[in-house]
Amino acid sequence: MEFWRRKKEKDKDKERACFLKNGTMFLQQLIADCNGISNPIRMFSSDQISKATDHFDAKCSILDASSCFTWFKGVIEGRSYVIKRFTEPWYEEEPYNDIVLSSRVSNHTGFLKLLGCCLEFPRPVVVFEDLDYTVLNQRGSVGCEDALLLPWNARLKIAREVATAITYLHTAFPRIIIHRNIKPTNVLLDKNGTAKLTDLSHAVTLPEGKCWIEEPVVGTYGYTDPIYFSTGILTPYSDVFSFGIFMLVLLMGRQPHLVESNGRSEFNILEYVKDLLERGEPVVFGGGLNDMKPGQMRVFLDLALRCCEERNEDRPMMILVAKEIKLIEQGSLEDGHF
Repeated sequence: MEFWRRKKEKDKDKERACFLKNGTMFLQQLIADCNGISNPIRMFSSDQISKATDHFDAKCSILDASSCFTWFKGVIEGRSYVIKRFTEPWYEEEPYNDIVLSSRVSNHTGFLKLLGCCLEFPRPVVVFEDLDYTVLNQRGSVGCEDALLLPWNARLKIAREVATAITYLHTAFPRIIIHRNIKPTNVLLDKNGTAKLTDLSHAVTLPEGKCWIEEPVVGTYGYTDPIYFSTGILTPYSDVFSFGIFMLVLLMGRQPHLVESNGRSEFNILEYVKDLLERGEPVVFGGGLNDMKPGQMRVFLDLALRCCEERNEDRPMMILVAKEIKLIEQGSLEDGHF
């Protein structure tokens, strides 16, 4: 009995130590981001999180979206939540960044609604509203990697909603927020099929009045802006490039790259498309024959390629990208009518 009492006290001491360490870093990040002004969020206890996830049992895991974190579904006080547990120890500040920025964008329909967090574990745990989410796979569809693609109108809607969310990051605040890791597996669909852009852990908030910053290169291979990769200079156009690759993946239903067993890349979706166009060969769009809208798809392809231009000045701003996708969706832009 004495052993269990001491063990329980020791566990509580660990929780208090974690809370002090995490709380300090969280507060520093919060102050740096928005001068201490933020949406109020609930603090959950480690006991609540542990019970809701059965101590982070794999059977409660619902989304396999990243090696850096795991999504769980759990019930606390009769309400269902989606719970994000960070597992990657390499980046210490990213979880706090995710909490702070998720709080800022929480009321926008293009992001998950943040409800709270827990600071009593070695790494923070984040709690979001549960709307029966599914995650896009690497081909921009849902389910296993060889699953059928979503209908074209659904893919176009996803592109528009994600573009709108990125535009919000770039334009809604005095300081521009750059997501830095746009890809299908960071997009969740709710029960109504509405796309939600997730994972703000690597996002960067620029100094007020600035439109670029020098940062260590972070992102996902195949989606990273070559300018940012080669110079370390991060701008909103870095998100534009990543989104252009995201558009190509949605359009073609192919991963942005495939890697041989020796580690060499054998397929790059952007170079593949450019090569086809240079040789005058057609680009094969993903989807069934009854789902084809060639005019819309060609205009969508042209916009994706403009997002991926080599020079920043040749790429459109995200707000213009979002507007053009909406026009494509409405049928206002057809092939040859830009």
